[in-house]
Amino acid sequence: MPKIVIVDDSSTNQRIYSKLARQLESDPDIRTFGNPRKALEWLAENTVDLIITDYKMPAMSGAALAAAIREDARNWDVPVIVITAYSDQEFRVTALEAGATDFLLSPVDHVEFLARAKNLLKLRAQQLLIAKRADQLESNLNIKEQLLRESREALAQVIDTVPAMINATDRDGRCVFVNAHQAAFFGKVPGDLVGQPIEALLGEERAHISRRLDQLVLKTGRSISSRQEDVWAPNGEHRIYLTSKAPLYDGMGEIASVLSTSIDITEQRHAERRLLHIVNHDPLTGLPNRLMLRDHLRRELARGRRGDQNFALHFIDLDRFKAVNDAHGHHRGDELLQRVAEALTELVGDNHTVARLGGDEFAILQPDIDGPDDAGRLAQSILDLLNSEENSPLSLNIGASIGVTLAPLDGTDPDELLKNSDQAMYLAKSLGGGTWRFFAADMRPRASQTAHLETELRGALSRREFVLHYQPQIDLRTQKVVGVEALLRWQHPQRGLLAPGSFLGLAEETGLILPINEWVLNEACRQGAAWEASGLGDLRVAVNMSPIQFKRQGVESLVKDALRASGMRPTSLELELTEGILLGHDEQIVKQMNVLRSLGVTLSVDDFGTGYSSLSYLRSFPLHRLKIDRSFVQDLGSDPSALAIVRTIIDLGHILHLQVLAEGVEAEHQLSLLRLEGCDEVQGYYFSRPIPADAFAVWMMQYVSVNSGPAPGSTENEHASAG
Repeated sequence: MPKIVIVDDSSTNQRIYSKLARQLESDPDIRTFGNPRKALEWLAENTVDLIITDYKMPAMSGAALAAAIREDARNWDVPVIVITAYSDQEFRVTALEAGATDFLLSPVDHVEFLARAKNLLKLRAQQLLIAKRADQLESNLNIKEQLLRESREALAQVIDTVPAMINATDRDGRCVFVNAHQAAFFGKVPGDLVGQPIEALLGEERAHISRRLDQLVLKTGRSISSRQEDVWAPNGEHRIYLTSKAPLYDGMGEIASVLSTSIDITEQRHAERRLLHIVNHDPLTGLPNRLMLRDHLRRELARGRRGDQNFALHFIDLDRFKAVNDAHGHHRGDELLQRVAEALTELVGDNHTVARLGGDEFAILQPDIDGPDDAGRLAQSILDLLNSEENSPLSLNIGASIGVTLAPLDGTDPDELLKNSDQAMYLAKSLGGGTWRFFAADMRPRASQTAHLETELRGALSRREFVLHYQPQIDLRTQKVVGVEALLRWQHPQRGLLAPGSFLGLAEETGLILPINEWVLNEACRQGAAWEASGLGDLRVAVNMSPIQFKRQGVESLVKDALRASGMRPTSLELELTEGILLGHDEQIVKQMNVLRSLGVTLSVDDFGTGYSSLSYLRSFPLHRLKIDRSFVQDLGSDPSALAIVRTIIDLGHILHLQVLAEGVEAEHQLSLLRLEGCDEVQGYYFSRPIPADAFAVWMMQYVSVNSGPAPGSTENEHASAG
């Protein structure tokens, strides 16, 4: 049970970091202090495994606290994480020179916090294990020389089995010990390196740094806490290590040598970066997404409060993208979006932020403007770029409507600026597109176009224009179809079959999502009962549940009524919840989920891994299944990090006794890798796209007759939103 100390004068931060710390290990011993001096008094009598402290505190800074901790022999090697809102390098250097182990910016990214803290706890546990084993061996030493030699040999064997690079150098920088793991890394055996200068092991550059740190240990008699180190193997491979140093004493109590321990954290760092990139970037274009744009807007607003910097936000909606997408297919549409992303990035340069907000919407954050004229010139340049003719080098010819808002004039909050620029864009589009407009305070959201769509949406239910399509879910062990996901479509009388991305956002804004979701639940239950009555088999029917409906209505009552009216068995119904529903840890939601589970209804988390702090809630809710997001599955076979993430999610789900289903399976190699990694179920275009209920019944009979592989004609690569 690890002991963790949290020092922060903010009680809110204490609660946040405590909640995160409880996810690191089971039943951790967590102590919180608002006053650093009180923390030091307690640490003088106690040892801990990890210390988390704020940098700026009234009584003592985080750097001063780290220095005081290092002066106490009891806690000289305890990992210390310093958290601060200051991004300037001097604060990081000050904290690290004072003895801090790691450094995080506030507000803390939960995924990064957990990953870094886990690594430091693992390092702490490894150090304690080595110390414990050394103590155990030393306690059994005998004054007889033979027993002493045998004990030393046993200690060396123990250290050789530790999966870390361990060496010791004397006062002259010669190797007196090198464990087998480190020697093998350089293609040598320990005997070849003992007695050699440290340069023979590390090379000139690393050895120079190592010697300087060794001298510091020899001079102060204190250990140096872990620091990150970039290492290149003899074959040129880049690795990342956490390296610590400690003094070794001879029989007279004098420091005879310095022990260096390095633990490989390369894969953890790569997984962290991959997860952070996925959370903050658009998977198609690689541009920052809305989440990352909001973070950049916050930073620019903070800069503005410290000085007089102004900036502009350009909200860009492509005018003719839907026509290209419909005429040439989604593949051509995706290529066009990628070309637009590249062209916009090249137009503005590295000091601007170009983001994709979703669909055919982009945004550009233009920093350090002198006034509206600067913003207007950029907006016109964007229009000229996107209207380039077929014979131009870019030949985009797609057109755009652009809304421009100025900060801090038009708003001092990221969401307010995004909303205002969106409103200005809709004004430009209502004028026929191909133009740009500044935000004005008297604009009305969405204007007449949105009002018309809302009117149509309100009548769609009564006119029976909504339909459900179903996508099969396959058990990888038995190859049987075990369920379907019900996906909403709008059969619009003029615009044809619409995917939910074109209307669900408005439905949620207007509250129409409540009756629409209720209809989806009842229709899915009715269809599931009809399939069972027709002898199609025992199928689980999964229904997406809107966060708004889950929070505003008694979902358990809706579910009971739908099951009673349809005659469907509760165990055949699954509700798919978004991470947004769960991250708030609302007690009322937990209560509703327990009621649903008591009925026999199963609960799953949809698009797992893409939300903020995805791993923080799984143990708190009565879940049955995780659905791996399609963005991870698409990169299987081409990106080792994607495979590592998928493997981690599968292992995590199984540890928590949850079934794991992978979405978006489109290729044989993806299916093979998922089966090899122990994934329980899959769904995707490899087997079938979402299809109407009668078409699914036909597909099902074909699949059962073949009893393996996808049904004929079901592998079309369609990238439309599936709900």
